[in-house]
Amino acid sequence: MTNPATTTQQSGAIPAQPGPRGGTGVTDSVTPGGKPGPGQAAGAGTAGVVPGDNAVLPGLGSSVAFGPGQVPGAVIPGAGPSGKPGSRPTVKLREANPDDPPRYAPEWLELREPADAAGRAHDLLDPLRIRLANMPGKPGGVVIHDLGCGTGSMGRWLAPRLDGAQHWILHDRDPYLLHFAAVSSPRSAADGSRVSVETRRGDVARLTPDALQGASLVTASALLDVLTREEVGTLAAACAGAGCPALLTLSVAGRVELTPSHPLDAELAQAFNDHQRRDGLLGPDAVTAAAEAFSEHGATVRLHPSPWRLGPEQAALTEQWLRGWVGAAVEERPELRAEADVYLTNRLAACAAGELRVTVHHVDLLALSRPAGGAS
Repeated sequence: MTNPATTTQQSGAIPAQPGPRGGTGVTDSVTPGGKPGPGQAAGAGTAGVVPGDNAVLPGLGSSVAFGPGQVPGAVIPGAGPSGKPGSRPTVKLREANPDDPPRYAPEWLELREPADAAGRAHDLLDPLRIRLANMPGKPGGVVIHDLGCGTGSMGRWLAPRLDGAQHWILHDRDPYLLHFAAVSSPRSAADGSRVSVETRRGDVARLTPDALQGASLVTASALLDVLTREEVGTLAAACAGAGCPALLTLSVAGRVELTPSHPLDAELAQAFNDHQRRDGLLGPDAVTAAAEAFSEHGATVRLHPSPWRLGPEQAALTEQWLRGWVGAAVEERPELRAEADVYLTNRLAACAAGELRVTVHHVDLLALSRPAGGAS
């Protein structure tokens, strides 16, 4: 994805792979249907989210609040669709460190959700189901931790594809997105069993085996490529320590195909990939790094393509992706700006006319860590 913390106002960039990163917070739980919990008036704090009894993740501090009107400053390019009437801009929290990346606008996450759902690798579900079926039963069903959950698209996709009772623990640094995820989460599994949910605010890169104690599965979507190699290693170690599998979907592969092609495509793609690797982030190297990290901890790793295939029906998503892709490339290589401006204008016109098709390649990863206690 583009690095939103460094995207300039001129670029108008939209990230190819949004995913929360960093931050602090408290542990919350959610009542079914997003209703206020005991002692919380409707509209107080984050609606539908009430304090819970779960242990706070390591390194977490006090909660933070939005600035006046929830928008303390201008829209931060690179963090989601912006600049359109009626859209909610991406904001930073008032107490956030100036170097923290911005929050991701729900509008962008909503826009990409159908393409994410269509792209995810169904072929990895059967081996995952077999592993879950062979794990020791829990009274409340399987416990699934969704890291960097955003608005909860992973849960909406996966929960109805798994049998049996499920308890989802949604991790994100953003209380606003956590509320979206909680109130829109599925309430039943594939076989009609109950699905429950709670939320935890915190830094997904700081997970430890203790934080995942009792986990049956760890999931994430569009997250690996915005982590560093050290953070991916921490994640792999935490999953191995907890003895749970991990399904990590939609990591960018560093390849895009545009039809019709253009001579500038390859140069922009390379500049975009270089931009993704800024500040030590893995970008298109993430899946390889993650596969190595999980393998080093004894996990069996399976990889499967999960591309976005964008045609005329996905024109709105294609438009926003194009702006982010070109914007990040130009930020990485400013000398491309003149050519890229013409390129983007022509590509957007082709998109609006239904004449452009784009394939954005991703990879899904299933890591089957050795179960704790020697279970098969």
